[in-house]
Amino acid sequence: MITREPLDDVLKAYAELVIRLGVNVQLGQRVVIRAHPEQAATARALATEAYRVGASQVSIEYRDQHLQRAQVEYAPDEQLGKVLAHELAAARSWGEDKVALISLTGNPNPTLMNGLDPDRLARSAPLELIQAIMPMTTTNQIAWTVVAAPTSGWAEAVLGTPDVARLWEGIKVAMRLDHDDPVKSWQEHNATLHQRRDMLNSRGFDRVRYRGPGTDLTLGLAPGNTWAGGAILNADGVEFMPNLPTEEVFAAPDWRRVEGTIQTTAAFFLVSMNALVEDLRLEVSDGTITSATAARGEDAVRAQFDLVPRSRHFGEIAIVDKDSAVKRSGLVYQDMLYDENAGSHVAWGTGFPFNVPGTDRLKPEERINQGLNQASTHVDIVIGSPEVEIDGIDRDGTVTPITRGDTFVLPTA
Repeated sequence: MITREPLDDVLKAYAELVIRLGVNVQLGQRVVIRAHPEQAATARALATEAYRVGASQVSIEYRDQHLQRAQVEYAPDEQLGKVLAHELAAARSWGEDKVALISLTGNPNPTLMNGLDPDRLARSAPLELIQAIMPMTTTNQIAWTVVAAPTSGWAEAVLGTPDVARLWEGIKVAMRLDHDDPVKSWQEHNATLHQRRDMLNSRGFDRVRYRGPGTDLTLGLAPGNTWAGGAILNADGVEFMPNLPTEEVFAAPDWRRVEGTIQTTAAFFLVSMNALVEDLRLEVSDGTITSATAARGEDAVRAQFDLVPRSRHFGEIAIVDKDSAVKRSGLVYQDMLYDENAGSHVAWGTGFPFNVPGTDRLKPEERINQGLNQASTHVDIVIGSPEVEIDGIDRDGTVTPITRGDTFVLPTA
């Protein structure tokens, strides 16, 4: 007799949601899952469900953080971040094969990189591989999604105890798996995000302003910008959810038209540097981050700015209100996917071409010239709270409230 583990049913429901709603796997489609070895249980559940709905082939590509640490400690300088030809060829085949790509997040070893040289750690990032993958996702050539995989290491960081079952309880709330009909709940939530997206697009704001304690930031919108949120379409017209969970409506700023100051309202995990960042304060002038200080993780932030070209410019602005299921879960996840969906945020680094129709056909340099930033990173930082007001500003200076007290209040045009 086989005894089911307590989390089996939750993991099965989770996999069904990710495969059927997240990447919407099509009959005969190839699926690629990117994971850490510690996330194998979730990766295998996703693979099983993908085959169940008709995937032709599923592969799991594991990235070992312990191997990265060994490289940072002992590899020759010129080998840091080196990407082999067969690795690039494999990644490029994803676009050719129109795969469904699932990336697992939730750091299983949050303290593993402690004590390493920040510069060597930054240079260990496989930038050439990132540069091969990002165009496929940022232009939606393929269906892709980012989802979490609870592990004991991640639970320890979030809860102070390696209680994976308890972490799953928070994930269930954030993913609406605690609802009687999760699929129906997601359909209703998706409709709400699309309604907000359409309301913002009908307004045609020239710029957006975030104003609250420590923050007074104005971001001009990129020429031709359209707001997005919820499910979107890939190049073949297949609907998918880029992030699960997702609570945002978002837009592309003109990287040249950003001014002001920022005070983060939530800690965030800077993945490339394996560092937790708290109380980050930024100064922005003429579209460039000119100053960065933090109570924790300051060196990691500065190291990324110094290493990654154009990471000092912004690529996204997003609005999240108090109805967020991630916020309702009551946890600080120390993971960008979840924590960005707990509050309104901005992101430095690359902007998404699907926010500016037509730019997917342009080269990166041409997108930059049109105001859409391009970089080999995308880092979301939460700056929203009940004390932060978000306004839309027209070209003539007319100001219209978008949020007040963490509530979406934009009136119908």
